[in-house]
Amino acid sequence: MKKLISSTIAALVMVAMSFNSFAQNEPIQSGAKITFLEDTYDYGEVKYGGDGYCTFIFENTGNEPLVLGAVKGSCSCTVPEWPKAPIAPGETGVLKVKYNTQKAGAINKSVTVNSNAINTPVKVVRIMGNVLPKPVSGAPVSTSGAPVK
Repeated sequence: MKKLISSTIAALVMVAMSFNSFAQNEPIQSGAKITFLEDTYDYGEVKYGGDGYCTFIFENTGNEPLVLGAVKGSCSCTVPEWPKAPIAPGETGVLKVKYNTQKAGAINKSVTVNSNAINTPVKVVRIMGNVLPKPVSGAPVSTSGAPVK
């Protein structure tokens, strides 16, 4: 009987110790964290020379101020604007992107965001869509398909 009680107590102690190791939390990392609501913007079809602006909303989900450093478009046709002031924990910011719609064709560009975020110090957001061809001005247009004279 004594052995049974000793074995039971030993088993309970081991179980209690294993629960204690699971209950210990990982240390909380200190620093800024950046979280984008969306990381891709689809313009769809855009008129030639049309509005090429879009926005990306992000939040500092960390516990220290978030600072955006270099933010660069993948080419000169993609120009980003971003907040230069630190974003406090829990606050949101807006990354504005202007795409030059003076060139017809597919849009598939990126903007690289460098920051002090501990979760994603370098984040890439993307823009996509299609700029329609420039309308021909002054030329007669036929809706029937027949040549215009």
